[in-house]
Amino acid sequence: MFQPVSLFVGLRYSRAAKGNAFISFISFFSIAGIALGLMSLITVSSVMNGFEQTLKAAMLDLIPHVQIKENEQLDQNKLQAIENHPLVKQVSPYVASDVILQTNQDLVGVQLQGLFQGYETALDDAVRAGSLTRLYEQKYQVALSRYLANKLGVSVGQQLRVIMPEFTTYTPLGRTPTQRLFTVAAIYDGQSEADTYLAFADGKSLQRLMRKKPEQYDLNIHLYDAFSLLDFYQQADSLLQGLETQDWQTQQGTLFAAVAMEKRIMSLLLGLIVIVAVFNIISALSMMVSEKQGEVAILQTLGFTPQMIAKVFMAQGMYNGVFGTLIGVAGGLLLSNNINEVLHLAGLQLLGGAELPVKIELTDLTIMAVGSILLSFLATLYPAKRASSVLPAEVLRYE
Repeated sequence: MFQPVSLFVGLRYSRAAKGNAFISFISFFSIAGIALGLMSLITVSSVMNGFEQTLKAAMLDLIPHVQIKENEQLDQNKLQAIENHPLVKQVSPYVASDVILQTNQDLVGVQLQGLFQGYETALDDAVRAGSLTRLYEQKYQVALSRYLANKLGVSVGQQLRVIMPEFTTYTPLGRTPTQRLFTVAAIYDGQSEADTYLAFADGKSLQRLMRKKPEQYDLNIHLYDAFSLLDFYQQADSLLQGLETQDWQTQQGTLFAAVAMEKRIMSLLLGLIVIVAVFNIISALSMMVSEKQGEVAILQTLGFTPQMIAKVFMAQGMYNGVFGTLIGVAGGLLLSNNINEVLHLAGLQLLGGAELPVKIELTDLTIMAVGSILLSFLATLYPAKRASSVLPAEVLRYE
């Protein structure tokens, strides 16, 4: 026999076909509870991770991750060091202003950002009509989201008026906001809330309206991962010292904090299913100890120490926990990867035919599986202690 005798006896108890039917019933439901709880937890966590990833790609890629104001205060050596930082994907010029877009149909307030040719932008893959090439090559061109284009009633090639309340000019009628006709060069679909308040124009044209020189602009530091912002601040503290900075958390931090809080609450609620299932392990083992006292006493007379007896029942409880965890992890992965197909078979569809985004995080998966096994182990300690304290003489006195 190539396994410890305590483990061998514990596994024999776990797989025994005969015995108390009620105890077997509770043991089965402890395994099923752990499996269902983990399956639900993994599925919901994966969908929440997918939503978070989608929001990050759709919203944070359109705004600066870190904005350095007044780039002339930054010397070239520091700029080169920031560009070469391992967390930094790209450093590009950045100009923006709050404006009002006006047509005969409607007017709406947005933030107008300037795009500069030669730099990668999230709009490159989101354009649905027109072309960004036209925006770069011709003056006073604008790119609108599909939402804004529909709201303003314009399409590619049509004009709209851009009014800049922050900048004014003197006219015979007095001081009036700076305004200019722009032509719609492209329509994009970012599929996020940012579509309702962001528009893009050629950076040089926007600089002219803002009365800025070509070398006057802020810097947009785009990170590979927007959520590595704190790591970037810690590692680049000396480079950013003395500079006025602003980051994405100022604009969108509240939204992502709410998503993270919702994910934690959902995980806690579903984790309670696993905890309830673990209590079933305690109940089943406690009843097993009471039923098997005679056999425990016989094992002790054959040379089993109290520690060996405890390990027998710990092995039995861990069998339920590990088996339920393995089923739950396998089922959770299977359901997560096929959640949209399952919804389709059930006749459930999201608005607009959209699909649930799924992202399985190996770290989250490991924490859930290890946590389930650890809880199962803790659940075996009390019944195992009770079993180890059985006195053979008392039990076998009337046998």
